[in-house]
Amino acid sequence: MISSRHFPIAVVVCALALAGCETSNMGGGLFSGTPQQPAPAAPAAELPLMPPSFPPQNLVGRWGLTAYHNEADRERTITAAAGQCRNPYVITMGPTGGVMMHLADQSTPTELAVKGAPGNKNFIGPKEDPPGGNSDREVVSFDGRVLILRWMDPEVQGRYGTMVYVRCGAEGAKPRPKGKPKPRPAAAAAPKPVQPPIQRQ
Repeated sequence: MISSRHFPIAVVVCALALAGCETSNMGGGLFSGTPQQPAPAAPAAELPLMPPSFPPQNLVGRWGLTAYHNEADRERTITAAAGQCRNPYVITMGPTGGVMMHLADQSTPTELAVKGAPGNKNFIGPKEDPPGGNSDREVVSFDGRVLILRWMDPEVQGRYGTMVYVRCGAEGAKPRPKGKPKPRPAAAAAPKPVQPPIQRQ
């Protein structure tokens, strides 16, 4: 029989014992040992390297270059890029078979690889990185005359936009439909003076 002097101690011991049973069944708490941590998120799977859809030699040449942020501006930007051939962006072959192009925020070109990936995707970026790496650009489309690239880094894409390259010179000109040649005017009219556009402040 428990005396009145030891009764409060017995109540505390019983309460602690019951608490230990509950927490051990719940898998956590004061008497369960180390708390259970959530499983870490699995890293994003790397895309396997595959042969690209086109050889890097197809990128060599002189290009008019500009960019857009809104998809609705795509066609207008292609036209604007063709007008940049007065100051073309030049892509050459690199010493180990890649192409010499600029990475984001670099003032000098770096040799980059053209990398294929599943789903008929192509990327341009550092040779040592897997396809779709953070420094890569995805080839949105390329028909030999117009090259459209999207930066994989969202922050860089937000600053630079989607890059549009239009090949300069005869190789970049759209083929004219065959037909009768247009008659030449008898005399060229004197050009009218063009007022320069007003600069917005």
